[in-house]
Amino acid sequence: MTPADEILDIVDENDEVIGQAPRGEAYARGMRHRCAFILVRNAEGRIFVHRRTSTKLVFPSLYDMFVGGVVGTGESYDAAALREAEEELGVSGLPRPVPLFKFLYDNGEHSWWSAVYEVRCELPVHPQAEEVAWHDFLPEEELERRLGEWEWVPDGLAAWQRLRESGL
Repeated sequence: MTPADEILDIVDENDEVIGQAPRGEAYARGMRHRCAFILVRNAEGRIFVHRRTSTKLVFPSLYDMFVGGVVGTGESYDAAALREAEEELGVSGLPRPVPLFKFLYDNGEHSWWSAVYEVRCELPVHPQAEEVAWHDFLPEEELERRLGEWEWVPDGLAAWQRLRESGL
């Protein structure tokens, strides 16, 4: 099964499930679904930043300050956050990510409910080669500097801005 074949819950403007569809169809038709975004900090408080691979279905080759992905059919946001963080970082035994807030991301082409989390990872990371083309743990000041230099995923930027505004 390819990522495009994964079945997702399709949700309405209130985040209520109204149906299911394969991920590829959901993306192609702009169907609203659910995602989990996880801000990962190491023991020194640096933030995991990565560049997505060129083969990603959405936002290929762009930078992101969150790991994460879609919430599968019947899966909770909390379960998806832990699963996605461990998969993308290539680790097991992470503490449960802490929920921070949820918002509706909608850019006219893509729409998803986005649950944002934070987790501390003190384990050596081995990011998935099919997901992550480059990675590093950056100090927050450097991440802020890079916002104007690198091309970032728009949903991650929206989540980052909300995180900064909230003071969390």
